[in-house]
Amino acid sequence: MALFHPDNRNRSDRHKKIYAYCEIAYTFVDVSAALLFVVGSILFFNDATVTIGTWLFLIGSILFGMRPTIKLYREIMYIRLGDYEDVAGR
Repeated sequence: MALFHPDNRNRSDRHKKIYAYCEIAYTFVDVSAALLFVVGSILFFNDATVTIGTWLFLIGSILFGMRPTIKLYREIMYIRLGDYEDVAGR
């Protein structure tokens, strides 16, 4: 099993379930981060709300950092299902 190969999601029903949950988490994080950036941008128009806008930018940035973490988690879960010979051979 090659890491991050698109066919990994179809190896078994368990793989499909892991993929589905991770896609939901990935999409939730993506939408949340985007919304925080938009709201943060709007808050920068008023001097009184710049601090709140900065915090929303920071939280949005952390969420964008979670995106690759979710994908790495998915691959680790695939490996835990037992097909790790290809990974170990690298």
